[in-house]
Amino acid sequence: MKLKALLSVLVLAMCVCFSAQAKDIVIGLSLDTLKEARWQKDRDMFVAEAEKLGAKVLVQSANSDDTRQIKDVKSLITNGVDCLVIVPHDGAAMAKGVELASEAGIPVISYDRLIKDSDVTVYLTFDNINVGEEQAKFLVDAIGGKGKIVRMYGAPTDNNAKMFKQGQDNILDPLIKKGDIEVVHEDWAVDWNPSNAKKIMNAALTKTKDFVGVLVSNDGTAGGAIQALKEAGMDGKVIVTGQDADEVACQRIVNGTQSMTIYKPIAKLAKKAADLAVKLAKGEPIQATGTIDNGYTDVAAVFLPVIPVTKDNMRETVIADGFHSEKAIYGDK
Repeated sequence: MKLKALLSVLVLAMCVCFSAQAKDIVIGLSLDTLKEARWQKDRDMFVAEAEKLGAKVLVQSANSDDTRQIKDVKSLITNGVDCLVIVPHDGAAMAKGVELASEAGIPVISYDRLIKDSDVTVYLTFDNINVGEEQAKFLVDAIGGKGKIVRMYGAPTDNNAKMFKQGQDNILDPLIKKGDIEVVHEDWAVDWNPSNAKKIMNAALTKTKDFVGVLVSNDGTAGGAIQALKEAGMDGKVIVTGQDADEVACQRIVNGTQSMTIYKPIAKLAKKAADLAVKLAKGEPIQATGTIDNGYTDVAAVFLPVIPVTKDNMRETVIADGFHSEKAIYGDK
C-alpha cells in the first residue's frame, strides 16, 4: 500500500510538472539587425517585459539578410514558439515566414515594419506617416519655407521608409509645385546603411553645394550624410533631419551638426508588443486602434505617437524618459 501511495504521489508530481511546462509561454523574436543601437534597445526592453509577464523569449538576428531571416523564423517555429514577433528586413520577402507560421498555427506580430502580402495577425508601430510629416515640417520651417534641398530616403525594401516618404511628400509636394522648394538630389539608402547614405550625399555634393537642407529619414543615414558634409566643410551649415533619437544623433544635435530627430518611445512599443505577444500566445483577445492594408488583407494595427526632438527639448523628452542620460548626451558640460 505504501508503495502504491508513493507511486501515486510521484505520478501526481509528474502531472503537475508537465502541466506547468505546458503553461510556459515561449515567444520568438526575429530581428532584421542588431547593428543599430535602436534595435538593441528594442530587444532588451521587449525581453525584459516578456519575462515579467512570465514568458521566455528566443531571439534571432538576421544581419539584414532575407534568406537568413527566413531560416531564423523556421528555427523559431521548430523550437515550438507560441507567438512570433518579427521585424522584417524585407516586408515582402517575409510573407513566406508568415505563411510558415500560419501553417503551424502560430500568430505573428509585425513589429514596427509592415510585413506585406500576408495574413499577419497584428501590426504594431508608430505613426510612420506622421514621422515624415514632422521631419518635413521642421525642415520647411527651419529654411523659411523656401530653398534647395537634398532628400535621402531609407531602405527601399522597408515599407516604413515609403511611409516616411509619404508623410514628407504630404508637406513638400505643394511647396515643390509652387516652386518654393527645389529638390536638387534624392536617392534611397539601401539597408539604411550609413556608408550608402554617405555615397548619396557625396553624389549630391558633386552636383552642387547650393542647398540649405538635407531631409534624411533616420539617424543612422543622417550620420553618413553628416560625415560627407564634414569632409566638404559644410557640417553644421545646413539643416539635417533624422529619426530614432540614437545617442550619437542626440550628441550631434546638441553639438550643432544635426538639427533634429524623431523620438519614438521604444519602451512603450516594446512593452506593448510583449503584452500583445503573451495575450496572443494564450489565445486571448487583443485590441487594435485601426487597420492597415498590407496588400493581402486589412491587418489589425496599433499605432503609437511620435515626438520631434531638438536641442531645445532634449532634456524634456529623451532624457526625462530615461532613454538617454544627461551625461551621455552632454558629457561633462
